[in-house]
Amino acid sequence: MQKQTPKIFLISGPSGVGKDSIVEEIRKIYTDFHFVITAVTRTKRNDEIDGKNHFFVTEDKFNEMIENDELIEWSKVYKNYYGVPKNQIDKPISENRSVLIRVDVQGAEKIKSKIPSVITIFIKPENFDQIEKHLSSRGENSKEDIKTRIGAAKGEIELSKNFDYVITNQEGNIQLVIDKVKDIIVKNLEI
Repeated sequence: MQKQTPKIFLISGPSGVGKDSIVEEIRKIYTDFHFVITAVTRTKRNDEIDGKNHFFVTEDKFNEMIENDELIEWSKVYKNYYGVPKNQIDKPISENRSVLIRVDVQGAEKIKSKIPSVITIFIKPENFDQIEKHLSSRGENSKEDIKTRIGAAKGEIELSKNFDYVITNQEGNIQLVIDKVKDIIVKNLEI
């Protein structure tokens, strides 16, 4: 499938927009890609697996990773730390494998500044009710937390103009988003 040098793709967007669902489907299609596992200090959700969805670490361990310069980027978001370990990008690229990163908007900006060739894809909600519905359905966000995340989403959508591609996730039609992401990957792998 890959014809030339490996590429780095990055998917971002507001909390609750469907990034995880999209990445899970893309993972099934591009089995030769490396899907970056981020380090986080938040509590693991019931359906998450350590080392598959994220590396769930303590705040002390995360600070140690920062001190040892092991992260290409990191941020404190909603009271937790999130970061992308450098080896999650360097190792697969050295093995001639393309990489897909899923990060928040802050992380996307930092990675783009350090790796200008990264291909950035922003997933935009159809409306803010969609985000509220998705966050509420998780059953782990308070009303205040959801309100904070929707407020942040408004600012993040403004930053979507800095991304290479913007895709609107229309409620009930995630397959359309997955197809568009696939088209972007195919187009860029051929370049």
